[in-house]
Amino acid sequence: MSNGKRSDGGPDHFETRAIHVGQSADPATGSTIVPVYQTTTFTQDSVGKHRGYEYSRSSNPTRVALEDALAALEGGRHGFAYASGMAAVNGAMQLVSGGDHVVVADDLYGGTYRLFDRVLPRYGVEFSFVDATRPEEVRKAMRDTTRMVWIESPTNPMLRLVDVAACAEIARAHDARLVVDNTFATPYLQNPLALGAHVVVHSTTKYVGGHSDVIGGAVIVDDDESAEHLQFTRNATGGVPGPWDSWLTLRGLRTLSLRMREHQANAEKVADFCGSRDEIAAVHYPGLPDHPGHDLASRQMRGFGGMVTVDLAGDTNLALRFCESTRLFSLAESLGGVESLIGYPWTMSHGAFSPESKRAKGITEATVRLSVGIEHAEDLCDDIAQALDRAVAAK
Repeated sequence: MSNGKRSDGGPDHFETRAIHVGQSADPATGSTIVPVYQTTTFTQDSVGKHRGYEYSRSSNPTRVALEDALAALEGGRHGFAYASGMAAVNGAMQLVSGGDHVVVADDLYGGTYRLFDRVLPRYGVEFSFVDATRPEEVRKAMRDTTRMVWIESPTNPMLRLVDVAACAEIARAHDARLVVDNTFATPYLQNPLALGAHVVVHSTTKYVGGHSDVIGGAVIVDDDESAEHLQFTRNATGGVPGPWDSWLTLRGLRTLSLRMREHQANAEKVADFCGSRDEIAAVHYPGLPDHPGHDLASRQMRGFGGMVTVDLAGDTNLALRFCESTRLFSLAESLGGVESLIGYPWTMSHGAFSPESKRAKGITEATVRLSVGIEHAEDLCDDIAQALDRAVAAK
């Protein structure tokens, strides 16, 4: 898969960039793999004379390697790693100030909503939540004070598609930045900066790290002004990952292309299988031709991802029994690891929303989210089948 020729002379293909950008052999030892620079500080030759590093909160060679790789994969010039996905969300929000207004896609991760609804308004930032799948709703919500538009695509958990290019055009016309949370799609399947976005956010805990063993986040931008502000505020607030976490995330990033191909192939089979079961009333997956965002996903993504959301054809108890009856799908928070996970958005990932808000987004007590791993697809479908059978039998 190629994204075309690169003006910086770097490798053209995603798979090669993921392994080589920012990851040259260590000049001190020749180590082929980027070392874990497990140090808080760096010895200076004299006052103010150092070798590019002073203190690991400000910069660390292991973290820089991760940041350079992430920026290259997203097509940006500046990458910033954070201690968690939510730290990255908060880091991106440092680009607005008190009195600014932000338009937000209302179908979004519950943790992001909690920050926008209960924390940042205390500092004078105003938020309007809209159905961003309809660009005209984004346009209508814009004000003279709007400085940011925030979207996810595909959305969490209902996997709706938002037109990134259309939202970018609206934001640009109002002198605002478009921020895209690209966690679900990953840089392998979607590059929002190429579609006109100004800022890309990731929870690297998910697909980028890919092994459910490290918490992290990232922000990627292409302009120097945003980068300078992000560097200053991150250094001032200190929400950085340590070198070991940076190394683990970088290790995961190197195999992202391989994993995403398997995640997607399995998700397609799981989605088709779920659609064949009478116990499942609806399957939400952008790869299905009848998904309302299928055509848009086909245009702005290079694939449909590894997340599948289903609505059970029954009450709350049936959905809960299903979640508790799987053997390969672990009932757990998070997503994007090599192992399959099952989640109950009503009380887990989207528990921060009111019942009315959840229902307005299409989330019900019968909604279940599947993070499809890279196990064998037949085994995953068999697990879903036995869990549905047990859930029905336990009535």
